[in-house]
Order: sequence, then C-alpha cells, then structure tokens
Amino acid sequence: MGFGGVHFSIMTTLDRRTFLGTVGAAVLAARPAWAASIKKVGLQLYTVRTVLEKDFDGTLAKVAATGYKEVEFAGYFGHTPAAVRTVLNKHGLTSPAAHIDYPTVSDPAKWAKALDDAATIGHKFLVNPWIDEAQRNKAGEWERIAETYNTAAAAAKEHGIQFCYHNHNFEFYPRQDAGGKQPMDILLETCDPKLVQIELDLCWIAAAGKDPLDYFRRYPGRFPLVHVKGLRKVPPASADPTPIAQVLPDVTDVGHDDVVDWKRIFAKSKEAGIKHYFVEHDVPKDVFASLKNSYDYVSHLEF
Repeated sequence: MGFGGVHFSIMTTLDRRTFLGTVGAAVLAARPAWAASIKKVGLQLYTVRTVLEKDFDGTLAKVAATGYKEVEFAGYFGHTPAAVRTVLNKHGLTSPAAHIDYPTVSDPAKWAKALDDAATIGHKFLVNPWIDEAQRNKAGEWERIAETYNTAAAAAKEHGIQFCYHNHNFEFYPRQDAGGKQPMDILLETCDPKLVQIELDLCWIAAAGKDPLDYFRRYPGRFPLVHVKGLRKVPPASADPTPIAQVLPDVTDVGHDDVVDWKRIFAKSKEAGIKHYFVEHDVPKDVFASLKNSYDYVSHLEF
C-alpha cells in the first residue's frame, strides 16, 4: 500500500509536469515565430507637461514606475542639462530625443547651444515639432524650411545627433504654390536623407486620412522615431486639413476606443526604420491613468 501510494504520487507529479510542459509548448507554438514586441516603451513628456513643470523629479519618478524606459523632452522647465541628466539617471531613464522650436533650429547660435545641451543630457535625436501657421502658409516656404533643416542637420551630425521633423496633419494636404505637392513630400524629397529624418506622429497622419505604410514603402528607413497615441475617429475627408483644435478631443489612450491599427503599422517597423516609440496624449483627462492605459497596451502588443 505504501509503495503503491508512493508510486501513485510520483506518477501524478510526472504526469502533471508532462501536462504543464505540453501546455507550455502549445502556448509557445500558438505564438507566431515572427511575433515582435516593443522592448523599451517611451513617453513624450508633453503628455505630463503640467505636472512636470510643478514637480520635475516626482513626475519622472512616476513615469519610470509605470514602466517607461525612455522619455522625449518638450522643454526642461528651467533645469540645466546637467540637472536633467542627474534626474534621468536617478530614475533609470534615458532620453534619446527632445523637441526644439523652429526659432532655435534656424538660429546658428541658439542651435549650437541646443546641440551642446543635447550632448550633456544624452539625446541622440533633436526634433523640430512645429511650424507656425503664418510662416508655413507663405508661398514657397516649405522649400526654404527644408534648406534650413539641411543646414541645422549638418551641424547636428557633427555632434553625433540626428535631426528630425515631427508632423501634424497639415503636412499631408496639397499646396498650390508647390505644384500640388504635400509639405511632407517636399521635406522628404528636398532634405538630404542622410541628414534629415522624420518622427512620424501616427495619430496625426491617421487624422489626415493617410496610410503610414505608404510612406514606409516610398521612403524606407526615414522614420527612426514615432509618436504612438490613439484616435477615436478619422475626420471627414476635406480639401483642407481639419483644424487641430477640432481633432484633439478625439485623441485617446493607445488601444482604447482607438481606430489606429497598431499591429499592422508596427509589423513594418523594420522597413520604416523605427528605433524609438514614444507614447503621447495631448489632452489627457487623468495624466497618470492615461500613462498606464497606454503603457499596458503598447508593452503587451505583439506584431
């Protein structure tokens, strides 16, 4: 009886191990061999700008605690580059990129300082995220902007920094003064591809009714950075871009009431040249709840 009991116990244990091993193998088999995921989820700190300005250290601590590994700055709120680097190190964060305004990019002296600051903080990319409406609507202005970018990017390259431009929706509408070309195509065709690349905001290109995969095919490797934020609905098609203020209420947490097909897009990450993925929400109702919602979705996404 004792021997039989021991024998039964051993066999039960072995059977359980065999069963668990079989289940584990089945789970692995069910996961496609090609499935990929985002190892380091980043955050564009514009999302937390109001709390970051009030509590720089504490906000970055919460960002890191949520699980984010990388951050992209949109202003340092009076902190020196050395102080910024210290806080990042304290919380185990890195900052591959930062947004820099056009007046700084176009001014050689200001740009030189921005490049020095970037080197201290550890940025590898500097991104111009916006051109004021009055400027961008001038005839022939996008060609002039492209030349400014080429000049700034050449200086950045000497510092080991890649220059990028970040889009909204208005870059994907034809311009009469440019022979019907879209500003995004003007930049991609006029700028030196070795000097100027694109941080593609995947929400804003969706809001313009355009397919990012079309750009990945036409300009492979030009999109090392992307912004990842949800969109509830695409505005109706129109000849002119929908005003940004009208789109913002439909920005949402990634994967939550969201029409963007993230798996389809990220399956082409290699073709696009994507190296860093930055979650963003321009107008979150609850900043830290939004951070967690998007992080949980993006960090578990397989494509």
